[in-house]
Amino acid sequence: MQNFIFQNATRILFGAGTHTQVGKEVSRHTNKVLLHYGSGSIKKTGLYDQIVQSLRESQIGFVELAGVQPNPRLSMVKKGIELCREHKIDFILAIGGGSPIDSAKAIAAGVPYPGDVWDFFAGKRIEKALKLGVVLTIPAAGSESSDSSVITKEEGWYKRAIGSNLLRPVFSIMNPELTYLLIKLLRE
Repeated sequence: MQNFIFQNATRILFGAGTHTQVGKEVSRHTNKVLLHYGSGSIKKTGLYDQIVQSLRESQIGFVELAGVQPNPRLSMVKKGIELCREHKIDFILAIGGGSPIDSAKAIAAGVPYPGDVWDFFAGKRIEKALKLGVVLTIPAAGSESSDSSVITKEEGWYKRAIGSNLLRPVFSIMNPELTYLLIKLLRE
């Protein structure tokens, strides 16, 4: 047996209907977010509308960046960094599984950094990052409460990881019913 100590600073909201609390959770940190998600299955399931409603009820403004692919790409991360800087966004809300969450973490690291975000994937230490929250749509992604991110650089197809407690989501909403919706959608 190996002894260990475990500590996780991510606030976990688990259970049916918890995704409707996203606006309230975000409002503890900011009043404007980058809404970051994948291919749009959240729109087909109705989750997108419910999240937008919750954000609006809490008077949270948002800018969207959709289209995260599996094995999230550096080019998407750079678009997110530009959007956050342009719109003065200081919080990212990732919706989906590991790919949108990892992409959001890389964006969070890149926004306050004046250099190329890939520097972190080449070994530079992260000194500062935006806060982020998560609405998880698949079971056991791991990224929903971890301190790490994996990104693919298209030029050379390098896949690298970074890690920092600054990248750990401040909250993660895990509603198992969202998993059922995704499975149902995939079967159709």
